[in-house]
Formats: sequence, C-alpha cells, structure tokens
Amino acid sequence: MAQLIDYHAILPELILSGTIMLVLVVDVFLPARRKWFAMPLSLLGVVASLVAVLTLLGSHRTAFGGMFVVDNFAILFKIFFLTVAIVVLSISLRYFREGGFYQGEYYFLLLTSFLGCLLMPSSRDLLMLFIALELVSAPGFLMVAFRKGDPRSNEAGLKFFLIGVLSTAVMLYGMSLVYGLTGATRLTVIAERLAIVSGGRLTLAYAAILFVVAGFAFKVSAVPFQFWAPDTYEGAPVPVAAFLGAASSAAGFAGLLQLMFVAFLHQASFWAPIFAAVSIATMTVGNLLALQQRQLVRLLAYSGIAQAGYILLPFALVGKDAATDQRAFSAAVAYILIYAVMNLGAFSVAIAVSRRSPGLLFRDFAGLGKTAPLLAIGMATFMASLAGVPPTGGFWAKIIIFNAAINRGGIGPVLAVVMLVNSVMSIYYYFAVPRMMFFETPEDTSPLRSPALVTAVVAAASLAVLAAFVWPDWFARAPQFSTLVGR
Repeated sequence: MAQLIDYHAILPELILSGTIMLVLVVDVFLPARRKWFAMPLSLLGVVASLVAVLTLLGSHRTAFGGMFVVDNFAILFKIFFLTVAIVVLSISLRYFREGGFYQGEYYFLLLTSFLGCLLMPSSRDLLMLFIALELVSAPGFLMVAFRKGDPRSNEAGLKFFLIGVLSTAVMLYGMSLVYGLTGATRLTVIAERLAIVSGGRLTLAYAAILFVVAGFAFKVSAVPFQFWAPDTYEGAPVPVAAFLGAASSAAGFAGLLQLMFVAFLHQASFWAPIFAAVSIATMTVGNLLALQQRQLVRLLAYSGIAQAGYILLPFALVGKDAATDQRAFSAAVAYILIYAVMNLGAFSVAIAVSRRSPGLLFRDFAGLGKTAPLLAIGMATFMASLAGVPPTGGFWAKIIIFNAAINRGGIGPVLAVVMLVNSVMSIYYYFAVPRMMFFETPEDTSPLRSPALVTAVVAAASLAVLAAFVWPDWFARAPQFSTLVGR
C-alpha cells in the first residue's frame, strides 16, 4: 500500500509547526524581562525549517494524495519565504522589545503566517490553497492591530479584517462553482475538466474564475481591491507592514500563479485581457497616488500597489504559445523575488529611523546621509531599485517583464509602453526620499544609532540588490528552472 503521507516532503512545515507550539508554551514561563527570548527560539526554528527545505532540493514528492506537492517551484518559494522570515524576525527584535508589545504572542502569530506561506507553493488543490491563504491572512488581522493604544492601528486591523473576510467569501463562492462544474478540487483535474466545458457551463466557469481571481486580487492589493493597503500599512507596526509587503503579497501571487498557469490555463483567452486591464489600472493608480504621499510607509504601500501591477502584467501575456507562457511565468517569479529584497530593505531603514522619528514623514529623513551614512546609501539603493534604475536588480526585473511583453506581440508592446511610462512617473516620488537624505539639513545632527540586526539586514539587502544587477542570470535562472508551465 502506497504511503499517504511523505513525512520528508512535509518536514519543513512540521518543524515550523513544532516551533510555533514551542514558542507559545515557552512564553508562558518566561519572566517579563525575558519575553524577547521568543525571537531567537523562533529564529532557530525557521533556520531548521530552511535546512529541511534544502534537503529536498532536486526532488519531486507528493503527500495527501497529490494535494501537497514538493517540486522546484515549491522549493524556490519555500526558500524565499523562510529567508524573508529570518529578515522579518531580525528587524522585529528591538522594535517589539522596546515598544512594550506582547512579544511571545507576536512571534507565535508571525510564525503561523509563515507556515501558511510555506504551504502555499505546495498547494495543488483548492482546499489546500484556501487553508494556506487563510493561515497567511488570519494572524495578520491581529498583528496589524498590535498597537492597541493607537487608534490608527485599531482602525487598520478592523479594516483589514472586514475587507479580508469579504474577499474570502467571494473567493470561496468562486471555488464552490469550480467544484460544482468539475467535481474536483485538484488543480490538474480541474484543468482537464474545464477544457471540455462548453455552452452555458462555460459561461459559469468564466464567472467562477472571476470570483476566485477577485479573492486573490485583494491579497495582492490589485485595483479595485487595493483601498485597504495604505491605512493598514500605516497603522500596523513597521515590521508587520514589512511582512505584508514582502511575504503576504508574495504568498498571494504564488497561489495565483498555480491557479492561472495550472487550473485555468485553457481559459487564458478569457482572463488574460482582464489581467491586462487590471495590471494597467493597478500600476497607474498606485503611481498616481504615490506622487501625493509625504509619509514613508504610506508611500511604500502605494508603491506596493504599483509594483503589483507590474507583477500582474505577465499574466496578461498568457495564451499565445507555450514559450510565451514560460517567459511570462519566469518574469513574474523573478520580479516577486527581487521586489521582496528591495522592499524589506526599505522597511528596515524605516524601522531604524522610527526609533528617533516614529511619524516617518519625509522630513524625518532629512540629513540621514550625515547622521547614518550606511542607512542612507542603503535607502537610496532600494529606492533606485524600486524605480527600476541601474545599477540595481530592479532594473533587470523590469527589463525581464518588458522583454516578455515585447516578444509576445499583440497587446504585449502596448503593455510594455504603459509600464515604461509608469516607471518613469515613479522616479519622481522614489527619489524624493534620497533627495531629503542627501540635500537637506537635519534638525538633529547627532548620529542615528541603528540596531545591529537592522543594520545587517540593510547591508545584506543592498548587496543583494546590487549583485542582482551585476549577475542578472543568478536570479533569472531560478524562475526558469522552477516553472509550472508544461508540468
């Protein structure tokens, strides 16, 4: 009898689950002054999970009757999510230790969300996708509202919760329609059965796809489901905003990639034009609203909306042929990876500055080039990369998408031009912060002391962004190797 559960395949998730329970129990017995011990314990569990993932390199395993799959795509994203977890834990230590927050509960919730992130790229079944997505989202509702004494945090948590529940209901309705049409929840089986649907059932299938995509559009802050993001980012503790911008949105994209390139690929002629419209609207609205911002976290929120529009663009290229689909898939994955690096770096600088200026207005960064040169150089690097300016990895990330769009033909060049115009537009607000750091005089000229772990993250992220420009094949090859197209 075949083994239903491959324990090696789910070992990273098992280790992280054990760490979550251990953090919860140990925190009960820690005295108040030692609550921060939950962070190194969490970090140890994440590193152990990462080692377990590395033991799966090159393998193809399944569990739970094919609902859970470990392949190159899953391994790439698991390594990515666990690396992000290490970074978020590192930038959280001093922030939560000095802020008087409930530290054990925070690390418990954060690791639970990352458990959902780990499950997402291996979920090849609608039920698994739903469970993974809610594991990512539900703890986030609480973490956003962690600053209980701040009305903005309470408002952000409530808004995030209400809109999140609504999007979940819409997505579940679409999934129920898919199951009703196909009698299956496995993505590959859904693809096979939807391919032979016709007539009125095909119209219903299109409606189901729209509902499912709408649910995921909320998770990735796509227009017109983006309005929760700015207030949520601003009200949340800064490390939580970093998690939402780097890990939570990436988990949504990982699920969307599996749905559109596996389950709904045969219906690309229907949904690709919709993605084209959503991509244009998302990048344009995000950039136009970002131009008006004067607070860094809100700027990064609107920036995230615009960046989501760029990531959605490759979805609009699908359906011409397998080679085009392959390029589109690789372009989306490559952009997700490099965007997380520069986004986490920018939030890390924000955390360092927030120790002196919690408001994080643009003027709070005035003269940072003199008071904290390393942080200022890092922030300038991240902003240049977000704008897609060389010599940064963000430049190549945009070029990869631009190249895929041009080679697609048809609507591809039109989308490429729209992306180019939006990228030029974004330069204005991305370089507003570096201008303040290097060309304005600070009110407080004393050196800004940054926590060692935060400084280390800024330095590592800066080097990674620059390395991605010098060796573009280094980060472009992995998405090509881990494609789901043709599998």
